[in-house]
Amino acid sequence: MGLTNRQIFLANMAQTSPSPMLMEVVSAKGVELYGSNGEVWIDLISGISVSSVGHSHPKVVDAVCRQSEKYMHLMVYGELVLSPQTTLARDLTALLPVMLDSCYFVNSGSEAMEGAMKLAKRFTGRPGIVAFHDAYHGSTQGALSIIGSEYFRRSYRPLLPAVEHLNYGVEEQLELIDHNTACVVVEMVRGEAGAVDGDWNFIRKLYERCKLTGTLFVVDEIQSGFFRTGPFMAFMDAGIVPDILVLGKAMGGGMPMGAFVANKSLMSSLINQPVLGHITTFGGHPVCSAAATSALEVLKEIGRESIDQKALLFRRLLTHERINSITGKGLMMGVDLGTEEFNKKVIDVCLSKGVFTDWFLFAPHKMRIAPPLVISESEIEKACLIILASIDEVAKMDFNH
Repeated sequence: MGLTNRQIFLANMAQTSPSPMLMEVVSAKGVELYGSNGEVWIDLISGISVSSVGHSHPKVVDAVCRQSEKYMHLMVYGELVLSPQTTLARDLTALLPVMLDSCYFVNSGSEAMEGAMKLAKRFTGRPGIVAFHDAYHGSTQGALSIIGSEYFRRSYRPLLPAVEHLNYGVEEQLELIDHNTACVVVEMVRGEAGAVDGDWNFIRKLYERCKLTGTLFVVDEIQSGFFRTGPFMAFMDAGIVPDILVLGKAMGGGMPMGAFVANKSLMSSLINQPVLGHITTFGGHPVCSAAATSALEVLKEIGRESIDQKALLFRRLLTHERINSITGKGLMMGVDLGTEEFNKKVIDVCLSKGVFTDWFLFAPHKMRIAPPLVISESEIEKACLIILASIDEVAKMDFNH
């Protein structure tokens, strides 16, 4: 008798945690995941803000099928004129401020961050990078260097030199940004810190400091972009325009896709000294680009008003004495349940009752709420009832013990 999928998973696939969830999903549609034993889960995390159009959206699936029949990979990025890439670049930049007119397509948010960091250093000729504590920007070595957690960094040193981490919101530290700083990397809504909405006053002062010192302002919208927080990009509510915009996750509609976007004059610095200043084999893959264009059309149809209404419904229904607060913006929320232990118990019970959610890297006491943006009001109501029942169950267990 052959091994089960679970046994193969444990035997032949690299593990990243000592206790993986081991959910076996055989299919997914819309906001639901379907298990190998007949389980059905409402997905409240969207693969960490990836499946914003829902799972296997028919328009995205159709775009993937149609493009794969024409051609798939042909040549490394940037050499051939491929209509899936040019269509996506046109449609994406049309939704952004006019200064952000040049796209470099890659495979993921981490890779996009690597490209943005290289571009900033190449354009400015400066070595320094400033980031913030409790920020997550990817796990490749460059992106890891700017992650705001020594726990994740320490085992991989030496990492990039000349990286400074500041405390978000502390204006006195902005003086550390100087004429040696190539760029500052910042999230508008801080994802792994627990979905914490941006302090627009601080963001504007940070932006002004960058302009004063000639430092590039790099905005990480990997989690928060593509209408996740309401606007197309979260920075659009802050009254600023980044020099470099970093994208990923929801961009591909479920396919691997990322990008960094800048002004053409800035991006052109990758052409010379050296030539091929940044290169990727699979970035802007035609099938992924076609999926991304289709996903963008679906997201535009959903619109901000719908997202804001759904977010309000979550906040209205998730009322409980054990919920301290709900942070975040749009459908990127963190539910504060007090302690890591209590939160993780609630998450486990939710899973057993049919709701799939998780916690945050730097805020394990918070439950993540980031469902597909296509979630319906009835699905929100059902999910919230399960969350509240799970909180009650765990609270009762704790009381009895």
